[in-house]
Amino acid sequence: MSASGAHGRTAETSHVAGAVAAEEDLRALFGRSSAVFATVSGPGHVVERANPAFHAAFGVGRTGLALADVLPDVRDRGFLDLLDEVRRTGEARTDRDVRVELGSGPQAREAFFDLTCEPRRDAAGDVLGVRVIGVETTSVKHSQRLMAEHRVLLEQIARQAPLAEVLDGMARCIEELVPRELFVSVLLADPDGLHLRHGAAPSLPAFYNEAIDGIATGEGVGSCGTAAHRREPVIVTDIATDPFWDDFRDLAVKAGLGACWSTPILARDGGLLGTFAMYHRVPRVPQEIDLAIIRVFAGTAALAIERHHNELARQAAEARAEAAREALAETARAERELRAEAERRADAAAELAAQMRAAAAAHAQTPRPERCQLGGRTGCAAPAELKVADSWGDAAWGCSRHVEEVLIHVPSVFIAGEELGGLSAYLNR
Repeated sequence: MSASGAHGRTAETSHVAGAVAAEEDLRALFGRSSAVFATVSGPGHVVERANPAFHAAFGVGRTGLALADVLPDVRDRGFLDLLDEVRRTGEARTDRDVRVELGSGPQAREAFFDLTCEPRRDAAGDVLGVRVIGVETTSVKHSQRLMAEHRVLLEQIARQAPLAEVLDGMARCIEELVPRELFVSVLLADPDGLHLRHGAAPSLPAFYNEAIDGIATGEGVGSCGTAAHRREPVIVTDIATDPFWDDFRDLAVKAGLGACWSTPILARDGGLLGTFAMYHRVPRVPQEIDLAIIRVFAGTAALAIERHHNELARQAAEARAEAAREALAETARAERELRAEAERRADAAAELAAQMRAAAAAHAQTPRPERCQLGGRTGCAAPAELKVADSWGDAAWGCSRHVEEVLIHVPSVFIAGEELGGLSAYLNR
């Protein structure tokens, strides 16, 4: 063996030993860290080493598994694409918010990571695999998206979008952005605070929403009825065993619900506006991020509902004011009509009085005319049937129609003639 060959093997052995030692140091460094660490090899990216955080985050139960098999659904600039590129180019890459679809079926969840991927080389410099170091940013990413959606909701409220649209959009936003599957429900309190009505629950079954629409507020009436009654959050982590759900357990089982966390929606003066609830398929205890979401969006719902109530009150006040204005205008129109009618009656009375005087003058020459004297300018060809007189002694003869007009419009006029029966003839005609 030549000295140069021995030296080469010694150098190679030292290089490999150094690489292994470095890997062990990194493994020790990240062993208890919340940061993810793993080394993978081959085109399938088989996991050789990984810390507990990596196993927990990616759902990889043990080493020796290929990430290409464990993570079948990766889109956009996904994790496997990143590993492929580093292995192909031999260049390190640091990417932020790498999206990874973890799990499958109902348990699937979207996750985001800030990842640094470095090539692992052998003594000859060839790429053996990739070293992965990263931090999961799912909570931060979702929080950012939730806050962005929250701003959108506030803008909707500010421009007075319909309450149903705001609440439905809020529910869908939370359901889509929160990592775990959940269903959001908002119930609205009746004005008397004794019952809760459907407000929004886009993902709960229709039969469930119909069944709880109008439930009473009271102790032990599910999560929402109790929360509304107590004016404080009610966290039911297991519907199957909680006594609050005795009357609704079969309904919840039919809807596939395992937990319900409800918090009252309160106005600024403490009045009950409704309830905000988060349902889960399986029993669950809320984490701090869950409680934060509840506080933020229950407050948003309160703002939307109170704004809606204020708008309804404003519209009702405007409607009352408009009704009062219309009533006042109608009164004024009626007064004008009455005044005009009074003026017409006064004119008619004056004209009839003039006719009475003219007829009285004619009566002096013709005590009993054959024709009606009260027909005015146009005259009247009807036979003279009745005699009328006033308190001044003026008298005239007229037909029954014109006599009635005179009796109605001219004060102090009475039927005076006895020749044809007088008053009795008029009344019995």
